[in-house]
Parts: sequence; C-alpha cells; structure tokens
Amino acid sequence: MTAVALDAPAPPAAPATKAFSAFEWMVAFRYLRARKAQRSISVIAGFSFLGIVLGVAALIVVMSVMNGFRHDLMDKMIGLNGHMFLQGVETPLTDYDAVTERVSKVPGVTLALPLVEGQAFASSPYSSSGVLVRGIRARDLERLPGVAGHITQGSLDGFDSGQGVAIGSKLAEHLSLRTGDKISIIAPHGAETPFGVTPRMKTYTVAAIFQIGMTTFDNTFIFMPLPEAQTFFNQDGQASVIEVYVSDPDDMDAMRSRIEPAQGRPMIDTDWRQLNRNFFDVLAVESNVMFAILTLIVLVAALNIISGLIMLVQDKARAIAVLRTMGATRGAIMRIFLITGATIGFVGTGVGLALGLLVAYNVEPIRKFLSWITGENLFPSEFYFLSQLPSRVSMTDVLSVVAMALILSLAATIYPSWRAAKLDPVEALRYE
Repeated sequence: MTAVALDAPAPPAAPATKAFSAFEWMVAFRYLRARKAQRSISVIAGFSFLGIVLGVAALIVVMSVMNGFRHDLMDKMIGLNGHMFLQGVETPLTDYDAVTERVSKVPGVTLALPLVEGQAFASSPYSSSGVLVRGIRARDLERLPGVAGHITQGSLDGFDSGQGVAIGSKLAEHLSLRTGDKISIIAPHGAETPFGVTPRMKTYTVAAIFQIGMTTFDNTFIFMPLPEAQTFFNQDGQASVIEVYVSDPDDMDAMRSRIEPAQGRPMIDTDWRQLNRNFFDVLAVESNVMFAILTLIVLVAALNIISGLIMLVQDKARAIAVLRTMGATRGAIMRIFLITGATIGFVGTGVGLALGLLVAYNVEPIRKFLSWITGENLFPSEFYFLSQLPSRVSMTDVLSVVAMALILSLAATIYPSWRAAKLDPVEALRYE
C-alpha cells in the first residue's frame, strides 16, 4: 500500500485574467445587446446614446457659429476701420503725409493711411439715405482690406483725378444706382455766408460699387478722393485721422509702444479694443453661456447612463454571482460594466463629433435649404449685419467638447460598476 504524503504541495491557482482582456470585452458587449426582458434598459441606453450624440453635435455647431460670428465681424469691422486711430491734438493734422510715412516704417504695421471723414446725406432721383463719407487716396483704397477685391461694379481707375465716388452695394440698391449714375451728397456744414453756415451739395458720378459683406457698411459708406473730401468738408490740407493696420491685432499693447515714438507729434491714440470692447465682450459671454447650457444635454445623457447601468446590474445580479463563483475577480466585474457604459459614451461622442463637423462645415448651405423649404429668410442680413451665416471650426473647441463628453461618460460608469463589483454572490444566489 502506497503512503500518501500529507505535505504534498497544493495545485497552482489559475492565473488571473489580465485587465481589459478579451473575456471582459466579450461579456460587456453581450450585455449591450438587449433582449426582450431588458427592453426598458435598452430604451434608456438608446436615449443616453442619442443625448450624447445631439449634445456633442450641438456644442460643436454652436461654438463654430459663434467663432464664425466673431471672426467675420472682427474681420469686416476692424478690416475696414483699422486697428489703431491717430488723431491730431494742439494743431491740425496738416503733416499727415510725414506722420503716415514714419508710422508705415514701424515693424508690424501693414498699412497706414490718412482719411477725411464726415457724415452727409445722399440722394438720387429715387430715394435718399444718411451716409458716412470718407476721403481717401486711390492707392490706399486699393490696399484697404475690407474693399480690395470686393469691387462688384466699375473700377477705381483714375479715382484720384476724377469726380467719381465708390459706394456700397446696399446703398446702391437702396438708391437704385449703377455705375455711371449720378448721386447727390449734401454736407450739413458747408460755406459760411453772412446769414450763417449753409449746407453744401454736390453731384458725383458713381465710379465703383463695392460689397464688403456687412450690411451696415455696405449701406452706409461712400469713398471719395481725399482732396475732394477735404474741400467738401472744409478741411483743406488736413486729415481727420490716420488709420493704422497691423499684422497682429491681438497684440496692440506692443504695437502701441512702437507706434507712439514714430508719430513725432502730439496725437490721441485709440485702438479697436477701446471702440469695440463691449461688442466683443458680449459675443464672448454668449459663447460661454451657450457652452454651459448645451453641456447640460451631455450631462443629462451621462445621468441616463448611470440609471441604465444600475438597472442592468440589478438585472444581471445572478449572472454576476455566477461569474464570481467561476473565478472572476471584483476588478474584472467592475471593468465589464465600465466597458459597457463607456462604450455608449465613446461611440455617442464619436458619432456626435462626425455629425457636428458635417453640419458646422455646411451651415450656410443648410440654412439656404431650410429657407427654401420654409419660404422664410432665416438669416436676415439687416438684423445680423452679415450677408451669410458664418461658421469657423476651431480644433481647440472641438477637442474641448470631445474631452468633456468623454470624461462625463466615463465618470458616469464608475458608481454602477463599483456596485456590480461589490455584489455578494451568496446573497444573489440565495433564492435561486
């Protein structure tokens, strides 16, 4: 009879599966496939998925449109009005040529030009309107960012020597004018007579029509030769202001420190931030508020993931107990439900990203299509200043939205997964 050794070594324990192994992914995906008994869980998961898709897509589209508004308005408002304005003090700005030449040589300055500016009243045989007249040299007008390349009718050839003016497309439409037609301009402060100052009226030929794309400017601006404007507004040999354009409008403090020494005379310096601060601050506040509001959609979807997973844990209590008795660790159970919930969030974020980018890159065609379907103008330019709905996708904003959605989706799975891992197999199988 052979003796049995009492101190024989115990058989080696089965090695634990690696984290996020193929077994865990297989079980997690099986739980994602709904059965008839789990229809309510499937509905909650579906709404969670749809909420994340719509939330991410809406955030991307709204942030892109807000960025488009800011970029287009800044490009058109600042592009036509300049980044910095130099006005003479103590003495009239009669040495504008010398000041312009010195400022133009400052590193970072792309354009400096003298202007004579005044309000007037324009009329044609068909209508009339208040306008803003700017006297400018032809070579400067051709380099002006907001006007250069935007001439729709006529040309600027011989602008300095002729009696012609350039007007905006909306103003031309309002006054029913085309190139070659006559426009009468009336200035309130004209010649001085023994009976006081009388208005000055003069008729000009429309030499060119431009379209900037911003309704306010297209409906208001008239450009005339600088010498003619000086005479018309009683500013012979003077300029009202010197407008300066720089390569980096967001770095105006550094540019101001370079431009001021180059002026060579006392001047009042104003930049675009001082003139438009409130306007762009409002845009920034609206963008932040919209981001916060639309984030709630993703947050609600994440809460739906929590409720859906908790119901799934309760429904799968017996299956979890069986897995535990077969050797599955608490960590494996937790990772299974983590994968189940995170898959909803991650796939929903991916679909929302694709949908959001598709819409953001095609906002204007979609707007035109909806306007055609409804028969209504969904983006009236006279209210929104721009001729088309702008959209500008910022990768920084897109990555922020995606990161936020992924973090919320992942965080929503932690508590239900922890509850599944803490389930006691004995309690779950007691009444089976």
